[in-house]
Amino acid sequence: MKTKLNLRNPIRDLTQENFSAGLLAAIFGCVATSLIIINSGTQAGLTDGQIVSWLFSCWFFGGCIGVYLAWKTGQPISGAWSIPAAVMLGGTLGIFPFEEAVGAYFMAGAIVFVLGVTGFVNRIIRLIPMPIIMAMIAGALMRFATGIMGGLSDLPLIAGATVATYFLSLALLPRLTPIIPALAVGLSLFFVFGETAPVATAAQFQLPGFYMPAFSFEAFIAISLPVAILVVGAENAQATGVLMSEGYKPPVNTMTTLSGVGGMVACFFGAHNANIAGPMTAICSSEVAGSEKEKRYVASIVCGLICLTFGVLSSYAISFIKLVPLALIATVAGLAMINVLLQALQLAFTTEKKASFQLGAFTAFVVALSGVSFLNITAPFWALVAGLGITLITEKQQFKQLLMP
Repeated sequence: MKTKLNLRNPIRDLTQENFSAGLLAAIFGCVATSLIIINSGTQAGLTDGQIVSWLFSCWFFGGCIGVYLAWKTGQPISGAWSIPAAVMLGGTLGIFPFEEAVGAYFMAGAIVFVLGVTGFVNRIIRLIPMPIIMAMIAGALMRFATGIMGGLSDLPLIAGATVATYFLSLALLPRLTPIIPALAVGLSLFFVFGETAPVATAAQFQLPGFYMPAFSFEAFIAISLPVAILVVGAENAQATGVLMSEGYKPPVNTMTTLSGVGGMVACFFGAHNANIAGPMTAICSSEVAGSEKEKRYVASIVCGLICLTFGVLSSYAISFIKLVPLALIATVAGLAMINVLLQALQLAFTTEKKASFQLGAFTAFVVALSGVSFLNITAPFWALVAGLGITLITEKQQFKQLLMP
């Protein structure tokens, strides 16, 4: 069924809550995660121009995907790129000529596109019990919550004041999104009392490069298949799960199709993909974006506009991105994930006496939480596989009932 195109007015629906959630998601994405691309590109021996182009392509096209889907569907669907895929490429990219890597990115996008167009990915999602999906989400996002403690360890006074401000705002200012005063206090204290190393600005604006793909079977096996699996099994699965937990009906096929298109387009500018963003969708779809669910889509539009602007200005980003401490960003991101994690855990581990799929959900939670990686494929995908496998062994009858119309 095609999603009906509705004319929406984001300006009318803009609120303090959804604007702040979109801003927070963009800050988390653009600042905290772009270092992964910079580090992976440097590790692989890429030039500054290639890294700038990679940043541009991921954020510009990812932001466009988020803005388009959020406006079209009225759901808080954010776009960016696959973090675990970028981490994986740090150790893989240098093995192949850059043109072959670009060709592998294109093939990964094509695989994702076919899965979306055929509707096959939607059928896969329907086969996985909801408690297992929610447990995977909780396990995969738990690292953001534990990041609060890392932030407190690295920046005890500044991160401590940030956490204290969050909970005091929650108690004293219930109508105000607590993330905003927490972030404001954290940033203010850091720039007043923190130590920032001098950073030289970029000499001039740099246009992204354009790269023609070359194809090889080796790059297809080493890059295309892992990237495609990560986009579908990690990013899109996380985003779909958090949206479903908030009561939305995400257009899974459309999300997958556009993630494939994003990958095929982004590759020509040197990026590994541009797709749906799991953690940023989690922020924009949560209560941080306001109590009116029908207006939370604006958070993803705000996030997408900031991200695509960040992409255009990526030649300056390398110089300035290290100004904001990762420990502070990790603390704020963890605070933003509290409600998302609570809801995911509640849906995964229900207290009903006859609750089904609990052992499979627990398995998925533990595997996702472990961060284990096999065959260059990260934990969220294996969490779904393991949880579903345990369910087929221990609750085969209940699983059969799930498949019945």
